[in-house]
Amino acid sequence: MSFFKKLNIKITSIVALLFIGIMFILFNEFGLLRYFRLQEEVRESQKEIQIVNEQNKSLKNEVDSLERKVPAKIEKTAREKYGMMRKGEKVIEIITK
Repeated sequence: MSFFKKLNIKITSIVALLFIGIMFILFNEFGLLRYFRLQEEVRESQKEIQIVNEQNKSLKNEVDSLERKVPAKIEKTAREKYGMMRKGEKVIEIITK
């Protein structure tokens, strides 16, 4: 074989090995694509955790005001959640389309 043919085979082999190595790095079980997907899932989970924490804080504030027996809060809760009303009041339901 000529020198150039051997060189061509070596270069082709090196390029093939590099290509296979890059594919392995990108697409294996612990590859970069999986890493980026997991990173996005972590960001989404952190956003969900933040939303739930805010909801928890709001609910704790509501419970605290009910435990302190704030009359306005008790009345609001009784009206909105339990449909209660004062004597002589009439409930008007608004139906939206």
